[in-house]
Amino acid sequence: MADGVFTVSELNARVKSLLESDPMLARVTVRGELSNYKVYPSGHHYFTLKDADSALRCVMFRSSAEKLRFRPESGMSVTATGRIGVYPRDGAYQLYVSGLMPEGAGDLQAAFEQLMRKLDAEGLFDPAHKKPLPAYPRRVAVITSDAGAAVHDIIRVLGRRWPLAKILVLPVRVQGEEAPREIVGAIRYANRYQVADVIITGRGGGSIEDLWAFNDEGVARAIYASEIPVISAVGHEPDKTISDYVADRRAATPSNAAEIAGPDIREVAEWTVQTGTRMAQAMDGRLRLLRRRLEELSARPALTDPEVYLGAKRMALDYARANLAGAGEKLTGDKRRAYVALAAKLDALSPLKVLGRGYAIARKDGEAIRSVDGVSPGDRINVKLTGGSVDCAVEEVHHGE
Repeated sequence: MADGVFTVSELNARVKSLLESDPMLARVTVRGELSNYKVYPSGHHYFTLKDADSALRCVMFRSSAEKLRFRPESGMSVTATGRIGVYPRDGAYQLYVSGLMPEGAGDLQAAFEQLMRKLDAEGLFDPAHKKPLPAYPRRVAVITSDAGAAVHDIIRVLGRRWPLAKILVLPVRVQGEEAPREIVGAIRYANRYQVADVIITGRGGGSIEDLWAFNDEGVARAIYASEIPVISAVGHEPDKTISDYVADRRAATPSNAAEIAGPDIREVAEWTVQTGTRMAQAMDGRLRLLRRRLEELSARPALTDPEVYLGAKRMALDYARANLAGAGEKLTGDKRRAYVALAAKLDALSPLKVLGRGYAIARKDGEAIRSVDGVSPGDRINVKLTGGSVDCAVEEVHHGE
């Protein structure tokens, strides 16, 4: 500064120093609505916080943004925590945000609701995609912590109810940053090598933070893509995670998952006994029916006295033959008489009969002459008589009688 005159850079630096030296502005929490929210390729987040009367420019650097559990969106009401500083190049003050929390709900709850809407829109919760569980699994894969109570509950209950199944434990962490990656890897391993007929994945109860690995998008998609049916057993009855919605079946507790995974061997044994009894009764009834049928057939004449039976059939055959022969003769006689009558009628109408009574047929050029108009003097005609014909020449034509 010279002669009380600041350069722009000097004044901005002075203001920056004054603002950043105020301890109250070193950590401040501001409530407002997100506006113009943008994420740059650098990973930094830029946005504006506004209320009815004012707006505040904000920036959240990548290191802080990576800790967000939810996806901020324009229009969302939030509380932002950070420090007030000045960006000297623009001479504008802004809030350097280190933490962002949705209003009315925690960041985990907001993230949960956002992911629920996204996956639901993609059809990951569609009941039509859910696969049926095997009725009698031979192998059950349990993906959970090998140090928790959940795995012991599953082994105990499944061992008691369906001891015929082989239980394969794929130990993973169920809490912490590495948990989702390990759960996804175990599900993919089980599918790649087809190690089981059904998968149980989950853990005991806890807070939303404790259960968060089962709200992870990667875990949800791995469950959805699994060719092996998946039972989700996370927490206790009130707890519900995204894995529960995606899985083919949801169990209220790990113990309940073991009950769902396989039948009760005592019930199967009882059903087997009852089925055997019903089959024996059905077979006995069938044999009694067949025995009665055999007795009825054995009492028939064809089996008791075959000669008498065949004799009766032979007599019936002779009677049928006689009737058939008589009917044939009658039909032949009727046809013969009809033929004779028709022949007589035809003979009576024969032109030869007419000639025999003294008539003749005159023809010119092979055609019968029907009228005197058909001939002229000098024409040659042929006259057909009984016994032959004569050729004649027409000398005169007389009309009338």
